[in-house]
Amino acid sequence: MNYLKDYREGEKFVGTYLCKQKQILKTKAGKTYYSLTLQDKTGTADGKIWELNNGIANFEPMDYIHCEGMVTSFQGNLQMNISRVRISDEGEYDPADYVPCTNKDVGEMFSRILKYVASVQNKYLRKILEMYFVENKEFVDAFKKHSAAKSVHHGFMGGLLEHTLSVTDMCQYFAEHYPMIHRDLLITAALFHDMGKIQEISDFPMNDYTDDGQLLGHIYIGARCMENAAQIPNFPPKLKNELVHCILAHHGKMEFGSPKVPAIMEAMALHMADNADAKLQTLTEVFTQAGDNMGWLGFNRMFESNL
Repeated sequence: MNYLKDYREGEKFVGTYLCKQKQILKTKAGKTYYSLTLQDKTGTADGKIWELNNGIANFEPMDYIHCEGMVTSFQGNLQMNISRVRISDEGEYDPADYVPCTNKDVGEMFSRILKYVASVQNKYLRKILEMYFVENKEFVDAFKKHSAAKSVHHGFMGGLLEHTLSVTDMCQYFAEHYPMIHRDLLITAALFHDMGKIQEISDFPMNDYTDDGQLLGHIYIGARCMENAAQIPNFPPKLKNELVHCILAHHGKMEFGSPKVPAIMEAMALHMADNADAKLQTLTEVFTQAGDNMGWLGFNRMFESNL
């Protein structure tokens, strides 16, 4: 099949893709058009249907659709201008081609997670880590295959594992260079900081916010899990509160969704590691999607900069 990442501006566009989102909008002149998000395992692309003619059959979000059109560019990003579309027939596509996946080795990444678990010396923190990453097979299976976001960064199968390992690697670096940091607390918080996303975001191919995600969010969900897990006999109350605080504060600011701002060194280090990995992975995905375009891509709202 023709993968989205392989298209370039000016090429003809044809193939079957998952319609992840469909919006019915109007131009300033009042003309109706469709705005789509198309997906395959290499990522997503913006699709537009400007002319609603007989070549445009009826379809809904999460349908696999066969599209024809031209690849154009808008504000530095590729855009698929679709002239013909229909729902694809069974046998025309393999659903496995439409689930974006990490390009890293899942088994190797999880082995490194387990090495971090084994390296924690505090018996209470080690016990909580083992409760999830060693003893809870359901959690491990979900953790390995889940995404870390609906979009923006690490929005692919295995993204949560990849992001968590990257953040933990950065936190290990911080702990080695700043001896005042409680290394075991920071590593534990890093491994658990986004665990709530397993409940916040649904499985692929949907990969969208669940009711729990909309109503509670992954920060609260993760903090609640830590509160419950810390019911281990004789678990030090102060240590429990510091661990929960790290989860609650890892977005750094209240306007970014954190119920608390970092008040201890470990929470600040976790926030900086999480923010760095999220931002740099987002830039990686932006530049990858730009393909051969090595020039200016236009203003990016997330970074408030022309990239």
